[in-house]
Amino acid sequence: MKKKITVLTLCAMLFALCFPAQAQQPTKIPRIGYLIGLSPAGFAVRLDAFRQGLRELGYVEGKNIVIEWRSSEGKTDRLPGLAAELVRLKVDVIVSTGPPGTRATKEATSTIPIVMEQDPDPIGNGFVASLARLGGNITGLATLRPELSGKQLELLKEIIPKLSRVAVFGTSTFSGSAQRIREIKLAAGAFKVQLQYVDVLDPKDIETAFQAARKGRADAVLALGGAVLNSQQAQTAELAIKSRLPAIYERREYVEAGGLMSYGVSITDLSRRAATYVDKILKGAKPADLPVEQPKKFEFIINLKAAKQIGLTIPPNVLVRADKVIR
Repeated sequence: MKKKITVLTLCAMLFALCFPAQAQQPTKIPRIGYLIGLSPAGFAVRLDAFRQGLRELGYVEGKNIVIEWRSSEGKTDRLPGLAAELVRLKVDVIVSTGPPGTRATKEATSTIPIVMEQDPDPIGNGFVASLARLGGNITGLATLRPELSGKQLELLKEIIPKLSRVAVFGTSTFSGSAQRIREIKLAAGAFKVQLQYVDVLDPKDIETAFQAARKGRADAVLALGGAVLNSQQAQTAELAIKSRLPAIYERREYVEAGGLMSYGVSITDLSRRAATYVDKILKGAKPADLPVEQPKKFEFIINLKAAKQIGLTIPPNVLVRADKVIR
């Protein structure tokens, strides 16, 4: 009897020792791949917004989640190699910060979930079948809003009452460019404004574009953005001031780099919301079951220093509507 009790006691002790060991086995820490199209320095605000979104959901980088940051430093030809590198690392999900990165990642994997931080036309780009029925391993956020161009022209008209001709800077090879041009033409008809489209395919074309705008007697510039212009925000803003041309941009970074004003989707809000998609995917959701969402927040930024440099007075009724004023 004593022998039986001793054996049972030993078994109980072994079980007690084994159970905590099993319970304390380290759990797998999720790994996120984050593919940046521009330099990290130019993405600092967006990176902070993405981290904030993760923190709000209980993720702390280096503690319960690992982020593999990769940047092409503005060189789009590097994106395929960086995407392939993230795939080799077997990350759990990849976040792409723009269409070129999404395309590179799509070509690198058809199994790892991909979250678009922002895309102007995910359907036209072939990333999803529709915003509701995705049909693949890609989901995320779109920046497509038809009223955007009309609002930008309206703001230019308010600060330049005699506005009659606007030079539109864009990149024809950039996804969503054709649709944006159609939207701008409709808005221009309503405001009785003539458009002068200037194609910017390379950074060296930016200075030529401003020369063309001055030669065409443009009253203002509307910059559509795209990989080329977005990689040269400071240069674009500087040339606009040098040309004494009021310019409106889609992103606040241009204004923070010295540009006059911007009105567009809050990219930082999209960056923060991208973390929600990551969270759902890490918890088992499939990208095909997560509909693409559209922007919810817009921002209007004015730089009064730039206005003074070109001799422009911003009307008080426009100034009070700005989300941020740089003085």
